[in-house]
Amino acid sequence: MSDLEIRPATAGDLPDIVAMLADDPLGAQRESPGDLTPYTVAFERLAGDPNQHVIVAVRSGRTVGTLQLTIIPGLSRRGATRSIIEGVRIHSEERGSGLGSQLIEWAVEESRRQGCQLVQLTSDATRTDAHRFYERLGFEASHLGFKMSL
Repeated sequence: MSDLEIRPATAGDLPDIVAMLADDPLGAQRESPGDLTPYTVAFERLAGDPNQHVIVAVRSGRTVGTLQLTIIPGLSRRGATRSIIEGVRIHSEERGSGLGSQLIEWAVEESRRQGCQLVQLTSDATRTDAHRFYERLGFEASHLGFKMSL
């Protein structure tokens, strides 16, 4: 695993990132890898925001993982800064290799480096394997999340 590079994503990584986002039962319903236009617009917004970090893991020249880390300054918890980990995906050929743990560990360490006092993430209620994975890494299912589609 020494040939693994974790680095900021570039616009050139978008096809691989979107393919990973679409490569599971939930993603297949909501992603459209055939049209990168909305992803390109979103990536440009993310790239212009210093609190947004889209990351890729590259092994032997191939993109094999991704996540987004968002840094959020706040007032609650005595003005604590927190981070949110989103869009964690591992290439299907790399699942079970430990790469997911490496990416999450990177995100936690980067959160510390950015002065965060809390790291949080959400996981779809149907992803029970992911829940066990996050708990094994030290995350606690402490809150109930709510979403509203607009």
